[in-house]
Amino acid sequence: MARRYDSRTTTFSPEGRLYQVEYAMEAINLAGSTVGVLAEDGVILAGEKKTTSKLLDQAKQHEKLFQLDDAMFCAVAGITSDANILINRLRLTAQQHTYSFSEPMPVEQLVTSICDYKQGYTQFGGLRPFGVSFLVAGYDAHHGFQLYHTDPSGNFSGWKGYAIGVNNNTAMQIMRQDWKPGMKLQEALDLTAKVLVKTMDTASPTAERLEFGIVYKTPEGQVKFRMLKDTEINKLMADATPKEGEEAAGAATSTS
Repeated sequence: MARRYDSRTTTFSPEGRLYQVEYAMEAINLAGSTVGVLAEDGVILAGEKKTTSKLLDQAKQHEKLFQLDDAMFCAVAGITSDANILINRLRLTAQQHTYSFSEPMPVEQLVTSICDYKQGYTQFGGLRPFGVSFLVAGYDAHHGFQLYHTDPSGNFSGWKGYAIGVNNNTAMQIMRQDWKPGMKLQEALDLTAKVLVKTMDTASPTAERLEFGIVYKTPEGQVKFRMLKDTEINKLMADATPKEGEEAAGAATSTS
């Protein structure tokens, strides 16, 4: 049945579905694990890189995390070339707002603007939806630290913790169990590392395959964005990886 209605973005099926938009969402489930966690004093995004090589110049290339302005950044899951177009638009929109109004753009307003643009690509013939989802994290004076998810249909939603990409159902289940109100940044980092250990297809994940970024407040009250260093990521992942004794104990508990 789907084949009669999936050749065009603008054609509804008798069930009221837009198959091309749904196919775009499926492309995101093949991307590397991408996790966002909101804390009381900051917000974290982390992602699994699929392209790893010792010949790759990491200083000139990011695969998962991209800064948008001083207090906002995003994580990407899906087709990276599509994401580059949208990231440039996000950055331009944020800077135009700052230039026009002499204040940083509110996070939700920026997310709304890019989702309106993405929605247009589902409504007009001759276009295809962007095959990319974002987790957008940031801070503004109106609502503090925030985390949003966007999808190819143009929908967005705010979250305390969210995961996109491969094994996202497992990641969401862990966060539903372990996320709690009032979490501090370090606790949220530990939770993010725990989620990635469970969802990645390697027994010992390291900084070579991961990117971590945070927006946080300094003791002076200034909001800053920074990428975590490789040493910090390796320590987080090592602490979150179950040791051999713990694994054996967990297996014994589950079988008893």
